[in-house]
Amino acid sequence: MERKSAIKLALGEELPELVLKHAKVVNVFTREIEEADVAISDGMICGVGSYCGKNEVELGGAYLVPGFINAHCHVESSMVTPLDYGPEELRWGVTTLVTDPHEIANVLGAEGIRFMLRAAEGSGVNYYVQVPSCVPATPFEHAGEVLTAEKMEPLKSDPRVLGLGEMMNYPGVAGCDPEVLAKLELFGESVIDGHAPSLSGKGLQAYVAAGIHTDHESTTYEEAREKLRAGMAVLVREGSASKNLRDILTGVVRDRIDTTCLAFCTDDKHLADIRREGTIRWNIRLAVELGLDPLTAIQMATINAARIYRLPRLGAVAVGYRADLVVLDNLTDFNVLSVYKDGEQKVRSGRLTFGYAWGTVGDVENAVNLAPLPPDAFALPERAEHPVIRIVKGQIVTAASTVPADAVDEQIASGRLRKIAVIERHHATGNIGVGLIEGYGLTHGAVATTVAHDSHNLIVVGDNDADLFAAVEEIKRIAGGYTIVQDGHVLGSLPLPIAGLMSTGPADRLIADLDSMIEKARRAGVAEGIDPFITLSFMALPVIPEIRITDMGVFDVNRFQFL
Repeated sequence: MERKSAIKLALGEELPELVLKHAKVVNVFTREIEEADVAISDGMICGVGSYCGKNEVELGGAYLVPGFINAHCHVESSMVTPLDYGPEELRWGVTTLVTDPHEIANVLGAEGIRFMLRAAEGSGVNYYVQVPSCVPATPFEHAGEVLTAEKMEPLKSDPRVLGLGEMMNYPGVAGCDPEVLAKLELFGESVIDGHAPSLSGKGLQAYVAAGIHTDHESTTYEEAREKLRAGMAVLVREGSASKNLRDILTGVVRDRIDTTCLAFCTDDKHLADIRREGTIRWNIRLAVELGLDPLTAIQMATINAARIYRLPRLGAVAVGYRADLVVLDNLTDFNVLSVYKDGEQKVRSGRLTFGYAWGTVGDVENAVNLAPLPPDAFALPERAEHPVIRIVKGQIVTAASTVPADAVDEQIASGRLRKIAVIERHHATGNIGVGLIEGYGLTHGAVATTVAHDSHNLIVVGDNDADLFAAVEEIKRIAGGYTIVQDGHVLGSLPLPIAGLMSTGPADRLIADLDSMIEKARRAGVAEGIDPFITLSFMALPVIPEIRITDMGVFDVNRFQFL
Protein backbone atom coordinates (compact mmCIF):
# COMPACT_ATOMS: atom_id res chain seq x y z
CA MET A 1 0.00 0.00 0.00
CA GLU A 2 1.23 3.48 -0.86
CA ARG A 3 2.37 5.22 2.33
CA LYS A 4 0.23 8.34 1.98
CA SER A 5 -2.89 6.28 1.39
CA ALA A 6 -2.07 4.09 4.40
CA ILE A 7 -1.88 7.18 6.60
CA LYS A 8 -5.17 8.58 5.27
CA LEU A 9 -6.92 5.25 5.81
CA ALA A 10 -5.58 4.91 9.35
CA LEU A 11 -6.78 8.45 10.12
CA GLY A 12 -10.22 7.61 8.77
CA GLU A 13 -9.92 10.30 6.09
CA GLU A 14 -10.33 7.68 3.35
CA LEU A 15 -12.82 4.81 3.38
CA PRO A 16 -11.28 1.34 3.54
CA GLU A 17 -12.59 -1.40 1.27
CA LEU A 18 -13.82 -3.51 4.19
CA VAL A 19 -14.49 -3.06 7.89
CA LEU A 20 -15.13 -5.95 10.27
CA LYS A 21 -17.39 -4.31 12.86
CA HIS A 22 -17.71 -4.89 16.61
CA ALA A 23 -15.11 -7.60 17.08
CA LYS A 24 -13.41 -8.82 20.22
CA VAL A 25 -9.89 -8.38 18.86
CA VAL A 26 -7.19 -10.54 20.42
CA ASN A 27 -4.06 -8.42 20.75
CA VAL A 28 -1.07 -10.77 20.64
CA PHE A 29 1.37 -8.01 21.64
CA THR A 30 -0.22 -7.26 25.01
CA ARG A 31 -2.30 -10.42 25.57
CA GLU A 32 -5.48 -8.36 25.78
CA ILE A 33 -8.92 -8.46 24.22
CA GLU A 34 -10.15 -5.14 22.90
CA GLU A 35 -13.52 -4.35 21.36
CA ALA A 36 -12.86 -2.66 18.04
CA ASP A 37 -13.51 -2.48 14.32
CA VAL A 38 -10.82 -3.67 11.92
CA ALA A 39 -10.36 -1.74 8.68
CA ILE A 40 -8.89 -3.49 5.62
CA SER A 41 -7.69 -2.32 2.21
CA ASP A 42 -5.49 -3.94 -0.42
CA GLY A 43 -5.26 -7.09 1.68
CA MET A 44 -3.71 -5.22 4.62
CA ILE A 45 -5.05 -4.06 7.97
CA CYS A 46 -5.16 -0.28 7.82
CA GLY A 47 -6.64 0.44 11.22
CA VAL A 48 -7.95 -1.03 14.48
CA GLY A 49 -10.42 1.16 16.35
CA SER A 50 -13.65 2.83 15.21
CA TYR A 51 -14.04 2.81 11.42
CA CYS A 52 -16.59 2.95 8.62
CA GLY A 53 -15.97 1.31 5.27
CA LYS A 54 -17.26 0.84 1.75
CA ASN A 55 -18.29 -2.64 2.83
CA GLU A 56 -19.00 -3.62 6.42
CA VAL A 57 -19.41 -7.03 8.05
CA GLU A 58 -21.03 -7.21 11.47
CA LEU A 59 -19.19 -9.65 13.76
CA GLY A 60 -21.49 -9.02 16.71
CA GLY A 61 -18.85 -9.50 19.39
CA ALA A 62 -17.21 -12.59 17.91
CA TYR A 63 -13.50 -13.04 18.57
CA LEU A 64 -11.08 -11.93 15.86
CA VAL A 65 -7.60 -13.48 15.92
CA PRO A 66 -4.67 -13.58 13.49
CA GLY A 67 -4.54 -16.39 10.96
CA PHE A 68 -2.87 -19.44 12.47
CA ILE A 69 0.60 -20.57 11.40
CA ASN A 70 1.58 -24.23 11.12
CA ALA A 71 5.26 -23.83 11.92
CA HIS A 72 6.49 -27.14 10.54
CA CYS A 73 4.71 -29.61 8.29
CA HIS A 74 5.29 -32.02 5.45
CA VAL A 75 2.44 -31.54 2.99
CA GLU A 76 3.33 -34.72 1.14
CA SER A 77 2.40 -36.70 4.25
CA SER A 78 -1.23 -35.67 3.73
CA MET A 79 -1.02 -37.55 0.42
CA VAL A 80 -2.51 -34.66 -1.55
CA THR A 81 -0.75 -31.87 -3.38
CA PRO A 82 -0.41 -28.38 -1.86
CA LEU A 83 -3.31 -27.20 -4.01
CA ASP A 84 -5.63 -29.60 -2.19
CA TYR A 85 -3.90 -29.41 1.18
CA GLY A 86 -4.03 -25.62 1.60
CA PRO A 87 -7.84 -25.40 1.62
CA GLU A 88 -8.05 -28.14 4.26
CA GLU A 89 -5.82 -26.12 6.60
CA LEU A 90 -7.68 -22.93 5.71
CA ARG A 91 -11.04 -24.39 6.81
CA TRP A 92 -9.70 -24.44 10.37
CA GLY A 93 -8.03 -21.04 10.37
CA VAL A 94 -4.48 -21.79 9.23
CA THR A 95 -3.45 -19.15 6.73
CA THR A 96 0.31 -19.76 6.69
CA LEU A 97 2.31 -22.97 6.26
CA VAL A 98 6.03 -23.41 6.87
CA THR A 99 6.73 -26.58 4.95
CA ASP A 100 9.68 -28.89 4.54
CA PRO A 101 9.28 -30.81 1.27
CA HIS A 102 11.96 -33.35 2.05
CA GLU A 103 9.60 -36.22 1.25
CA ILE A 104 9.36 -35.39 -2.44
CA ALA A 105 12.95 -34.10 -2.46
CA ASN A 106 14.13 -37.57 -1.45
CA VAL A 107 12.36 -38.92 -4.53
CA LEU A 108 12.86 -36.16 -7.11
CA GLY A 109 15.35 -33.69 -5.66
CA ALA A 110 15.13 -29.97 -6.46
CA GLU A 111 12.56 -30.58 -9.19
CA GLY A 112 10.25 -32.06 -6.58
CA ILE A 113 10.57 -28.90 -4.48
CA ARG A 114 9.78 -26.74 -7.50
CA PHE A 115 6.75 -28.92 -8.19
CA MET A 116 5.45 -28.29 -4.66
CA LEU A 117 5.91 -24.53 -5.06
CA ARG A 118 4.05 -24.59 -8.37
CA ALA A 119 1.29 -26.74 -6.93
CA ALA A 120 0.83 -24.34 -3.98
CA GLU A 121 -0.26 -21.50 -6.26
CA GLY A 122 -3.99 -21.03 -5.82
CA SER A 123 -4.09 -23.06 -2.60
CA GLY A 124 -5.44 -20.11 -0.60
CA VAL A 125 -2.63 -19.99 1.99
CA ASN A 126 0.80 -18.44 2.43
CA TYR A 127 3.07 -21.30 1.45
CA TYR A 128 6.69 -21.13 2.61
CA VAL A 129 9.48 -23.66 2.20
CA GLN A 130 12.48 -24.68 4.24
CA VAL A 131 14.88 -26.32 1.77
CA PRO A 132 15.49 -29.94 2.86
CA SER A 133 18.96 -30.25 4.38
CA CYS A 134 19.34 -34.02 4.48
CA VAL A 135 18.55 -35.71 1.19
CA PRO A 136 19.16 -38.51 1.84
CA ALA A 137 18.74 -38.24 5.59
CA THR A 138 21.81 -40.39 6.24
CA PRO A 139 24.34 -42.40 4.23
CA PHE A 140 22.66 -45.52 5.60
CA GLU A 141 19.86 -45.66 3.01
CA HIS A 142 19.38 -44.98 -0.69
CA ALA A 143 17.16 -42.10 -1.82
CA GLY A 144 16.07 -41.06 -5.28
CA GLU A 145 18.30 -37.97 -5.19
CA VAL A 146 21.27 -36.44 -3.42
CA LEU A 147 20.59 -32.76 -2.70
CA THR A 148 23.91 -30.95 -2.27
CA ALA A 149 24.55 -27.35 -1.25
CA GLU A 150 25.31 -26.59 -4.88
CA LYS A 151 21.90 -27.90 -5.98
CA MET A 152 20.18 -25.97 -3.18
CA GLU A 153 21.58 -22.56 -4.04
CA PRO A 154 19.26 -21.73 -6.99
CA LEU A 155 16.23 -22.34 -4.75
CA LYS A 156 17.22 -19.44 -2.46
CA SER A 157 16.05 -16.88 -5.01
CA ASP A 158 12.39 -17.85 -4.57
CA PRO A 159 10.81 -15.43 -2.05
CA ARG A 160 8.81 -18.30 -0.58
CA VAL A 161 12.02 -20.03 0.54
CA LEU A 162 12.73 -19.02 4.14
CA GLY A 163 15.75 -21.09 5.07
CA LEU A 164 17.16 -24.56 5.61
CA GLY A 165 15.00 -27.51 6.61
CA GLU A 166 15.49 -29.81 9.55
CA MET A 167 19.14 -30.75 10.02
CA MET A 168 18.87 -34.43 10.92
CA ASN A 169 22.56 -35.19 10.55
CA TYR A 170 23.81 -34.43 14.06
CA PRO A 171 26.99 -36.51 13.61
CA GLY A 172 27.73 -34.46 10.50
CA VAL A 173 27.27 -31.24 12.47
CA ALA A 174 29.36 -32.37 15.42
CA GLY A 175 32.01 -33.84 13.14
CA CYS A 176 32.19 -30.66 11.00
CA ASP A 177 31.40 -32.60 7.83
CA PRO A 178 32.33 -30.26 4.93
CA GLU A 179 29.07 -30.77 3.03
CA VAL A 180 26.98 -30.19 6.17
CA LEU A 181 28.94 -27.03 6.94
CA ALA A 182 28.49 -25.84 3.35
CA LYS A 183 24.71 -26.12 3.71
CA LEU A 184 24.70 -24.33 7.06
CA GLU A 185 26.89 -21.58 5.61
CA LEU A 186 24.65 -21.23 2.54
CA PHE A 187 21.67 -20.47 4.77
CA GLY A 188 23.65 -18.78 7.52
CA GLU A 189 21.58 -15.59 7.35
CA SER A 190 18.29 -17.50 7.30
CA VAL A 191 16.30 -19.65 9.71
CA ILE A 192 17.76 -23.14 10.06
CA ASP A 193 15.50 -25.85 11.42
CA GLY A 194 16.78 -28.56 13.70
CA HIS A 195 15.89 -32.17 14.29
CA ALA A 196 17.49 -33.20 17.54
CA PRO A 197 15.60 -35.92 19.43
CA SER A 198 17.04 -36.51 22.93
CA LEU A 199 20.06 -34.28 22.22
CA SER A 200 21.37 -32.62 25.39
CA GLY A 201 24.47 -31.39 27.17
CA LYS A 202 27.48 -30.34 25.12
CA GLY A 203 26.06 -32.04 22.05
CA LEU A 204 23.09 -29.68 22.15
CA GLN A 205 25.38 -26.72 22.76
CA ALA A 206 27.42 -27.64 19.68
CA TYR A 207 24.26 -28.05 17.63
CA VAL A 208 23.09 -24.54 18.54
CA ALA A 209 26.62 -23.19 17.98
CA ALA A 210 26.32 -24.43 14.39
CA GLY A 211 23.56 -21.88 13.83
CA ILE A 212 20.48 -24.10 14.19
CA HIS A 213 17.45 -22.20 15.44
CA THR A 214 14.47 -24.56 15.95
CA ASP A 215 13.55 -28.07 17.00
CA HIS A 216 10.27 -30.00 16.76
CA GLU A 217 11.44 -33.37 18.13
CA SER A 218 11.10 -32.79 21.88
CA THR A 219 8.96 -35.50 23.46
CA THR A 220 9.20 -34.39 27.12
CA TYR A 221 9.00 -31.10 28.96
CA GLU A 222 12.52 -31.53 30.33
CA GLU A 223 13.92 -31.95 26.82
CA ALA A 224 12.00 -28.94 25.50
CA ARG A 225 13.10 -26.79 28.45
CA GLU A 226 16.78 -27.61 27.91
CA LYS A 227 16.48 -26.59 24.27
CA LEU A 228 14.70 -23.37 25.22
CA ARG A 229 17.45 -22.62 27.72
CA ALA A 230 19.98 -23.07 24.92
CA GLY A 231 18.20 -20.40 22.88
CA MET A 232 16.32 -22.64 20.47
CA ALA A 233 12.71 -22.17 19.47
CA VAL A 234 10.68 -25.29 20.30
CA LEU A 235 7.87 -26.23 17.94
CA VAL A 236 5.34 -28.22 19.98
CA ARG A 237 4.18 -31.10 17.81
CA GLU A 238 0.78 -32.77 17.72
CA GLY A 239 0.23 -34.88 14.62
CA SER A 240 -1.39 -38.21 13.80
CA ALA A 241 1.49 -40.39 14.98
CA SER A 242 3.58 -38.05 17.16
CA LYS A 243 1.67 -36.51 20.04
CA ASN A 244 3.99 -34.46 22.24
CA LEU A 245 1.83 -31.49 23.21
CA ARG A 246 0.48 -32.85 26.48
CA ASP A 247 3.88 -33.94 27.82
CA ILE A 248 5.52 -30.60 26.99
CA LEU A 249 2.79 -28.14 27.90
CA THR A 250 1.90 -29.80 31.20
CA GLY A 251 5.35 -28.73 32.40
CA VAL A 252 5.08 -25.31 30.77
CA VAL A 253 1.82 -24.62 32.60
CA ARG A 254 3.10 -26.02 35.90
CA ASP A 255 6.34 -24.05 35.90
CA ARG A 256 4.89 -20.95 34.22
CA ILE A 257 7.90 -20.59 31.96
CA ASP A 258 8.08 -17.97 29.24
CA THR A 259 6.41 -19.10 26.00
CA THR A 260 7.91 -16.53 23.61
CA CYS A 261 10.00 -19.16 21.82
CA LEU A 262 7.24 -21.78 21.68
CA ALA A 263 5.05 -22.36 18.62
CA PHE A 264 2.77 -25.12 17.34
CA CYS A 265 3.29 -27.57 14.51
CA THR A 266 1.92 -30.87 13.25
CA ASP A 267 4.91 -32.32 11.38
CA ASP A 268 2.74 -35.10 9.89
CA LYS A 269 -1.04 -35.36 10.11
CA HIS A 270 -3.51 -37.43 8.12
CA LEU A 271 -5.92 -35.51 5.94
CA ALA A 272 -8.93 -37.19 7.57
CA ASP A 273 -7.72 -36.01 10.98
CA ILE A 274 -7.27 -32.50 9.60
CA ARG A 275 -10.77 -32.50 8.11
CA ARG A 276 -12.26 -33.66 11.43
CA GLU A 277 -10.40 -31.44 13.92
CA GLY A 278 -7.99 -29.12 12.14
CA THR A 279 -4.31 -28.72 12.95
CA ILE A 280 -3.18 -25.63 14.85
CA ARG A 281 -6.70 -24.87 16.07
CA TRP A 282 -6.71 -28.37 17.58
CA ASN A 283 -3.35 -27.73 19.24
CA ILE A 284 -4.65 -24.49 20.75
CA ARG A 285 -7.72 -26.24 22.10
CA LEU A 286 -5.69 -29.03 23.70
CA ALA A 287 -3.29 -26.49 25.21
CA VAL A 288 -6.15 -24.56 26.80
CA GLU A 289 -7.63 -27.79 28.18
CA LEU A 290 -4.28 -28.37 29.88
CA GLY A 291 -4.53 -24.99 31.59
CA LEU A 292 -2.61 -22.72 29.23
CA ASP A 293 -4.07 -19.24 29.02
CA PRO A 294 -6.07 -18.95 25.75
CA LEU A 295 -4.31 -15.74 24.74
CA THR A 296 -0.92 -17.35 25.32
CA ALA A 297 -1.97 -20.31 23.17
CA ILE A 298 -3.06 -17.91 20.41
CA GLN A 299 0.32 -16.16 20.64
CA MET A 300 2.05 -19.52 20.13
CA ALA A 301 -0.12 -20.15 17.08
CA THR A 302 0.46 -16.75 15.50
CA ILE A 303 2.98 -14.07 16.44
CA ASN A 304 5.48 -16.47 18.02
CA ALA A 305 5.68 -18.55 14.84
CA ALA A 306 5.86 -15.42 12.68
CA ARG A 307 8.79 -14.07 14.69
CA ILE A 308 10.61 -17.39 14.75
CA TYR A 309 10.44 -17.56 10.94
CA ARG A 310 11.01 -13.82 10.41
CA LEU A 311 7.65 -13.10 8.78
CA PRO A 312 7.24 -9.45 9.81
CA ARG A 313 3.76 -8.77 8.39
CA LEU A 314 2.07 -11.91 9.68
CA GLY A 315 0.73 -13.08 13.01
CA ALA A 316 -1.14 -10.08 14.45
CA VAL A 317 -4.35 -8.08 14.14
CA ALA A 318 -2.66 -4.71 13.85
CA VAL A 319 -2.18 -1.89 11.39
CA GLY A 320 0.34 -2.75 8.68
CA TYR A 321 -0.19 -6.51 9.00
CA ARG A 322 -1.68 -8.73 6.34
CA ALA A 323 -5.40 -9.21 6.78
CA ASP A 324 -5.16 -12.95 7.44
CA LEU A 325 -7.83 -13.32 10.09
CA VAL A 326 -9.95 -15.92 11.86
CA VAL A 327 -13.36 -15.31 13.42
CA LEU A 328 -14.04 -17.55 16.46
CA ASP A 329 -17.20 -17.97 18.50
CA ASN A 330 -15.35 -18.56 21.78
CA LEU A 331 -11.92 -19.12 23.31
CA THR A 332 -12.72 -22.56 24.72
CA ASP A 333 -13.69 -24.72 21.76
CA PHE A 334 -12.16 -22.34 19.19
CA ASN A 335 -14.88 -23.03 16.66
CA VAL A 336 -14.05 -21.28 13.39
CA LEU A 337 -16.90 -19.14 12.05
CA SER A 338 -15.04 -17.64 9.09
CA VAL A 339 -11.55 -17.10 7.70
CA TYR A 340 -10.21 -14.09 5.81
CA LYS A 341 -7.11 -14.29 3.65
CA ASP A 342 -5.65 -10.99 2.45
CA GLY A 343 -8.91 -9.35 3.45
CA GLU A 344 -11.15 -11.68 1.44
CA GLN A 345 -13.46 -14.15 3.11
CA LYS A 346 -12.30 -17.62 2.07
CA VAL A 347 -14.20 -19.78 4.57
CA ARG A 348 -17.69 -19.36 5.97
CA SER A 349 -19.20 -21.87 8.41
CA GLY A 350 -16.61 -24.47 7.47
CA ARG A 351 -17.20 -24.15 3.73
CA LEU A 352 -14.81 -22.71 1.19
CA THR A 353 -16.01 -19.60 -0.61
CA PHE A 354 -13.55 -19.98 -3.47
CA GLY A 355 -12.94 -22.63 -6.08
CA TYR A 356 -9.78 -24.19 -7.38
CA ALA A 357 -8.89 -26.77 -9.98
CA TRP A 358 -5.87 -29.00 -10.39
CA GLY A 359 -4.09 -28.84 -13.72
CA THR A 360 -1.44 -30.99 -15.36
CA VAL A 361 0.63 -33.05 -12.96
CA GLY A 362 3.76 -33.05 -15.12
CA ASP A 363 6.69 -35.43 -14.86
CA VAL A 364 6.37 -36.39 -11.19
CA GLU A 365 4.49 -39.66 -11.71
CA ASN A 366 5.78 -43.18 -12.28
CA ALA A 367 8.46 -42.88 -9.59
CA VAL A 368 8.46 -46.52 -8.50
CA ASN A 369 11.37 -48.38 -10.08
CA LEU A 370 11.87 -51.82 -8.53
CA ALA A 371 14.36 -54.54 -9.40
CA PRO A 372 12.94 -58.08 -9.72
CA LEU A 373 12.81 -59.78 -6.32
CA PRO A 374 14.79 -63.01 -5.83
CA PRO A 375 12.96 -66.01 -4.31
CA ASP A 376 14.71 -65.52 -0.96
CA ALA A 377 14.10 -61.75 -0.84
CA PHE A 378 12.48 -61.89 2.60
CA ALA A 379 14.79 -64.39 4.27
CA LEU A 380 16.28 -63.18 7.56
CA PRO A 381 20.08 -63.02 7.79
CA GLU A 382 21.85 -65.95 9.42
CA ARG A 383 22.60 -65.12 13.05
CA ALA A 384 22.12 -66.54 16.57
CA GLU A 385 19.66 -63.82 17.60
CA HIS A 386 17.81 -61.11 15.75
CA PRO A 387 17.21 -57.46 16.68
CA VAL A 388 13.55 -56.50 17.01
CA ILE A 389 12.01 -53.09 16.34
CA ARG A 390 9.38 -52.52 19.03
CA ILE A 391 6.73 -49.88 18.29
CA VAL A 392 5.95 -47.37 21.05
CA LYS A 393 2.30 -46.34 20.81
CA GLY A 394 1.71 -42.63 20.25
CA GLN A 395 5.38 -41.97 19.47
CA ILE A 396 7.71 -42.28 16.51
CA VAL A 397 10.56 -43.37 18.76
CA THR A 398 11.03 -47.14 18.95
CA ALA A 399 12.52 -49.53 21.49
CA ALA A 400 15.03 -52.27 20.74
CA SER A 401 14.90 -55.89 21.85
CA THR A 402 16.18 -59.23 20.60
CA VAL A 403 14.82 -62.70 19.91
CA PRO A 404 16.74 -66.00 19.53
CA ALA A 405 16.84 -67.20 15.93
CA ASP A 406 15.24 -70.52 16.85
CA ALA A 407 12.24 -68.71 18.40
CA VAL A 408 11.43 -66.49 15.41
CA ASP A 409 9.03 -68.84 13.60
CA GLU A 410 7.06 -69.58 16.74
CA GLN A 411 6.75 -65.88 17.65
CA ILE A 412 5.62 -65.02 14.14
CA ALA A 413 3.04 -67.83 14.33
CA SER A 414 1.82 -66.57 17.72
CA GLY A 415 1.37 -63.05 16.36
CA ARG A 416 3.97 -61.33 18.53
CA LEU A 417 6.43 -60.66 15.71
CA ARG A 418 6.10 -59.83 12.04
CA LYS A 419 8.67 -59.58 9.28
CA ILE A 420 9.47 -56.11 8.00
CA ALA A 421 11.43 -55.25 4.86
CA VAL A 422 12.53 -52.11 3.04
CA ILE A 423 13.16 -52.35 -0.71
CA GLU A 424 15.01 -49.67 -2.71
CA ARG A 425 12.51 -48.32 -5.23
CA HIS A 426 14.22 -45.42 -7.02
CA HIS A 427 17.02 -46.89 -9.11
CA ALA A 428 16.21 -50.63 -9.14
CA THR A 429 19.39 -51.50 -7.24
CA GLY A 430 17.83 -54.58 -5.67
CA ASN A 431 18.80 -53.49 -2.13
CA ILE A 432 16.60 -55.14 0.50
CA GLY A 433 16.81 -54.86 4.29
CA VAL A 434 14.88 -57.51 6.25
CA GLY A 435 14.12 -57.55 9.97
CA LEU A 436 11.49 -58.12 12.66
CA ILE A 437 8.92 -55.82 14.25
CA GLU A 438 6.81 -56.08 17.41
CA GLY A 439 3.62 -54.24 18.36
CA TYR A 440 2.22 -53.57 14.89
CA GLY A 441 -0.48 -56.22 15.10
CA LEU A 442 -1.70 -57.61 11.74
CA THR A 443 -3.32 -60.99 12.29
CA HIS A 444 -2.45 -62.34 8.86
CA GLY A 445 -1.26 -61.00 5.51
CA ALA A 446 0.91 -58.04 4.51
CA VAL A 447 0.76 -54.25 4.40
CA ALA A 448 3.01 -52.25 2.04
CA THR A 449 3.61 -48.58 1.24
CA THR A 450 5.97 -46.34 -0.71
CA VAL A 451 5.55 -43.64 1.95
CA ALA A 452 8.57 -44.51 4.13
CA HIS A 453 10.40 -41.61 5.74
CA ASP A 454 12.65 -40.14 4.61
CA SER A 455 13.99 -41.84 1.53
CA HIS A 456 10.60 -43.30 0.68
CA ASN A 457 11.65 -46.71 -0.38
CA LEU A 458 9.06 -49.46 -0.37
CA ILE A 459 8.31 -50.77 3.13
CA VAL A 460 6.33 -53.97 3.70
CA VAL A 461 5.34 -55.87 6.84
CA GLY A 462 3.66 -59.26 7.11
CA ASP A 463 3.54 -62.74 8.59
CA ASN A 464 4.35 -64.79 5.47
CA ASP A 465 6.60 -64.40 2.45
CA ALA A 466 3.91 -65.12 -0.15
CA ASP A 467 1.83 -62.13 0.94
CA LEU A 468 4.95 -59.96 1.20
CA PHE A 469 5.68 -60.74 -2.47
CA ALA A 470 2.04 -60.12 -3.45
CA ALA A 471 1.98 -56.75 -1.68
CA VAL A 472 5.13 -55.61 -3.49
CA GLU A 473 3.63 -56.61 -6.84
CA GLU A 474 0.48 -54.62 -6.09
CA ILE A 475 2.51 -51.54 -5.18
CA LYS A 476 4.34 -51.85 -8.48
CA ARG A 477 1.02 -52.14 -10.35
CA ILE A 478 -0.48 -48.97 -8.81
CA ALA A 479 2.79 -46.99 -9.20
CA GLY A 480 3.10 -46.34 -5.48
CA GLY A 481 0.78 -45.97 -2.52
CA TYR A 482 -0.74 -48.26 0.12
CA THR A 483 -1.95 -51.83 -0.10
CA ILE A 484 -3.21 -54.64 2.16
CA VAL A 485 -2.99 -58.27 1.04
CA GLN A 486 -4.19 -61.55 2.56
CA ASP A 487 -3.55 -64.99 1.05
CA GLY A 488 -2.55 -63.37 -2.23
CA HIS A 489 -5.81 -61.41 -2.43
CA VAL A 490 -5.68 -57.61 -2.44
CA LEU A 491 -8.06 -56.36 0.26
CA GLY A 492 -7.55 -52.76 -0.74
CA SER A 493 -5.15 -50.31 -2.35
CA LEU A 494 -4.74 -46.56 -2.35
CA PRO A 495 -2.76 -45.35 -5.39
CA LEU A 496 -0.36 -42.43 -4.80
CA PRO A 497 1.16 -41.95 -8.25
CA ILE A 498 2.72 -38.51 -7.66
CA ALA A 499 6.25 -39.52 -6.60
CA GLY A 500 4.68 -42.54 -4.86
CA LEU A 501 3.58 -40.06 -2.18
CA MET A 502 0.52 -38.12 -3.30
CA SER A 503 -2.82 -38.67 -4.99
CA THR A 504 -4.02 -37.04 -8.20
CA GLY A 505 -7.58 -37.04 -6.88
CA PRO A 506 -9.46 -34.48 -4.78
CA ALA A 507 -9.22 -34.38 -1.00
CA ASP A 508 -12.76 -35.68 -0.44
CA ARG A 509 -12.08 -38.85 -2.38
CA LEU A 510 -8.72 -39.41 -0.74
CA ILE A 511 -10.20 -39.05 2.74
CA ALA A 512 -12.90 -41.61 1.95
CA ASP A 513 -10.36 -44.01 0.42
CA LEU A 514 -7.96 -43.59 3.32
CA ASP A 515 -10.70 -44.15 5.91
CA SER A 516 -11.58 -47.35 4.07
CA MET A 517 -7.94 -48.50 4.07
CA ILE A 518 -7.54 -47.81 7.80
CA GLU A 519 -10.72 -49.76 8.53
CA LYS A 520 -9.46 -52.69 6.45
CA ALA A 521 -6.15 -52.56 8.31
CA ARG A 522 -8.01 -52.70 11.62
CA ARG A 523 -10.01 -55.70 10.45
CA ALA A 524 -6.72 -57.30 9.42
CA GLY A 525 -5.55 -56.94 13.01
CA VAL A 526 -3.39 -53.80 13.06
CA ALA A 527 -3.37 -52.75 16.72
CA GLU A 528 -5.62 -49.98 18.04
CA GLY A 529 -3.57 -46.89 18.85
CA ILE A 530 -1.25 -47.62 15.92
CA ASP A 531 -1.80 -45.63 12.74
CA PRO A 532 -1.53 -48.45 10.18
CA PHE A 533 0.38 -46.40 7.62
CA ILE A 534 2.00 -43.34 9.22
CA THR A 535 3.46 -45.43 12.03
CA LEU A 536 4.78 -47.96 9.55
CA SER A 537 6.32 -45.24 7.41
CA PHE A 538 8.50 -44.05 10.31
CA MET A 539 10.04 -47.48 10.84
CA ALA A 540 12.43 -46.67 8.00
CA LEU A 541 13.66 -43.35 9.45
CA PRO A 542 17.24 -43.92 10.68
CA VAL A 543 17.55 -40.68 12.62
CA ILE A 544 14.98 -41.35 15.37
CA PRO A 545 16.02 -43.66 18.27
CA GLU A 546 16.36 -46.49 19.00
CA ILE A 547 16.24 -48.94 16.11
CA ARG A 548 15.10 -48.72 12.47
CA ILE A 549 15.35 -50.52 9.16
CA THR A 550 16.46 -49.23 5.76
CA ASP A 551 17.11 -50.86 2.42
CA MET A 552 20.61 -51.59 3.75
CA GLY A 553 19.55 -53.43 6.92
CA VAL A 554 18.49 -53.05 10.56
CA PHE A 555 20.06 -49.94 12.06
CA ASP A 556 20.96 -48.91 15.62
CA VAL A 557 20.32 -45.15 15.75
CA ASN A 558 21.94 -44.65 19.15
CA ARG A 559 25.23 -46.12 17.94
CA PHE A 560 24.73 -45.04 14.31
CA GLN A 561 25.65 -48.44 12.92
CA PHE A 562 24.00 -51.45 11.32
CA LEU A 563 23.12 -54.43 13.45
